[in-house]
This record gives sequence, structure tokens and C-alpha cells, in this order.
Amino acid sequence: MNDGLAACPQDFFLGRKAGFGEEGVSVILNEAGLGRTIVRLAHEIAERNGGTDGIVLVGVKRGGEVVANRLREKLHALFGCDVPCAGLDIGMTRDDLVSAFFVPSAERNELGFSLEGKKVVLCDDVLHTGRSALAAIEALFRLGRPAKIELLVLVDRGGREVPVGADFVGKNVPMSRKEYVTVRLRELGAPEDSLAITREIP
Repeated sequence: MNDGLAACPQDFFLGRKAGFGEEGVSVILNEAGLGRTIVRLAHEIAERNGGTDGIVLVGVKRGGEVVANRLREKLHALFGCDVPCAGLDIGMTRDDLVSAFFVPSAERNELGFSLEGKKVVLCDDVLHTGRSALAAIEALFRLGRPAKIELLVLVDRGGREVPVGADFVGKNVPMSRKEYVTVRLRELGAPEDSLAITREIP
């Protein structure tokens, strides 16, 4: 859950540090780059777990669910496996949303498969404070007792408020509090995939 003018996309692939355009936007991954990142992450999942047996993918809605589905497709293409995959709503476990005065609406989580004894790869688009990840882990344990949980994110932007770290990271991008990540995905209505940093302009 993710708590215009840009640098030329080829800067990233040539290893040059992307700069901010006049509108304070810098693309850090374009569609081709995101595709390659998904391939690498799929290989890392299989390598770390000694294959794909017992793995299930759970994505934090909405961006994380897209990431999980793409990984499922890539794991099938690479290894011929059918990894269970589902989305997870964390609205009722977010400590920064639930209060005595406001309770967010949340879907009932029904994954369609058991978590008992499974190796869960929990997917999200951006890791920032870590609070969404903690909420997702709590939601998972309400549904079952997995053997282990591994966290996968497209972007780790730093700024942690709780001791949470990702096991799989698409890209580490340390950012200030005046910057935020914009994730655009085709499945969510974007014309093309892109991940960009937007900087507040005084």
C-alpha cells in the first residue's frame, strides 16, 4: 500500500543518477525496467526458498496485489509452477487508521487457500514507515499460521518508524520526507507502468 516531466528514462539504465524535472518528478523505473525487476525478484524468491514448493503470494491491496499477480505469472513462466496468490485488505489492522472515532471499511479477507505451514511472500509496492507491513503481518496471522513470512517490495524508500525490513527489494531509494513515490500500474488504470519520485516544490 503506497503510503509529467522527468529525467530521461535511459539515465537509470545507464547507471546515471536521475535528476528532477521542472515539475519535481524523477522516473526511477519505467515499464521495461519494472519488467526486469519482476524477473529478478522471481528468481530470488525461488533461490532463497530452494524452489517454489510451499510458497504462496499475498499482495497488500491494491498495488501489492498487482505485484503478487505479476510474480505468480513470472514464476509460472520460469519454473512451470502454479503458486497460490491472493490480495489482502489491511484496513482493519492499520494502527494509524483505526481509532475510537473512525473505523475504516474493510473487505473480509478470504484468500482461497490455507496459510498453515506455508512460506508466505508478502508483496507491497512501497516500504516506508513499516506500519503497513506490520498491519499486513497481523492480518495474515488472523488467517492462519504460516511457516514463515518474507516481505517483498518494489521500492524501499527508508524512513522506518518500526523495526521492519524487506527480504526482497526491487530498488532501494533513500528519500526525504518532502519526497514520495508514485507507482503507476496498467492493472490500476495507468497507460503504462512507471515508478517515480515526486519532490515537493516550494
